[in-house]
Amino acid sequence: MNDTFSLDMSLMLKEELMRKALEEASLGAGEGEIPAGALVTMPDGKIISEAHNRTIGLSDPTAHAEILAIREAANVLANYRLTGLVVISTLEPCPMCLMAMLHARIYGLIYGADEPKWGAVKSLFALNELPGLNHHLRHLEGGILKEASQKLITDFFKARR
Repeated sequence: MNDTFSLDMSLMLKEELMRKALEEASLGAGEGEIPAGALVTMPDGKIISEAHNRTIGLSDPTAHAEILAIREAANVLANYRLTGLVVISTLEPCPMCLMAMLHARIYGLIYGADEPKWGAVKSLFALNELPGLNHHLRHLEGGILKEASQKLITDFFKARR
């Protein structure tokens, strides 16, 4: 399938965006939420929305960072189709979040740390590779500031034990 563009972000830009997502995740940790942060950006890196986990604060099991960032981006753009946009997430998304990206027609995903218990990109599932879907993410990339993402979540759970 031919794309109208390809994701051509520099490593420096990806790391800058991931640092912003990590700031969001830290905000969530400060609220007692699992520290995950997400952004939705244009392919050039312009941020449209940003969010952190708020499942506890909103009493909403679907209030993951990625879902909240996708919702905000859809509202900002007044469109449920987010074709051509990129999600930056501190953690490998869970099945719910990855499927939301597919339904929104997100172009690409860049994430930090793998999530061995819930990861839907490669760790537990490879949902983007399911045959028969009418949309797939065209750009998948993990490991951007992986150590910082892992440290944030590890330190959070160590402090809670």
